[in-house]
Amino acid sequence: MKAKALIFLHMILVMYSLSGVFAKFAGIQEFGSVYFFIYYGIELIILLLYTVFWQQIIKILPLTLMFANKAITIIWGIVWGMVIFDEKLTLGKIVGSVLIILGIIFYTKCNNLGKEDINA
Repeated sequence: MKAKALIFLHMILVMYSLSGVFAKFAGIQEFGSVYFFIYYGIELIILLLYTVFWQQIIKILPLTLMFANKAITIIWGIVWGMVIFDEKLTLGKIVGSVLIILGIIFYTKCNNLGKEDINA
């Protein structure tokens, strides 16, 4: 049950990371233009859905685990930047991404949130 919840959490976090994409799209539009409001509206809808789903998943997973995993959105931001905005992957981004992943793994191992707790 909790393994499914963890997968759902990561789907929510991917969705949350997309809000930044639409914020960037809105930011490059002329303020007050139709496209500005469209992109900004999409961002707000994503954030609304994220908030609703976050409140549902919080009933299943420990909040500390959820916040530790939320750091993965930085990696998704790097991915979206490369794929959508043609940003370059730098050594600093790679090192930072590895540190984020190691931090999540370290937190999970140190807090005994391994398979036995996730599969419970």
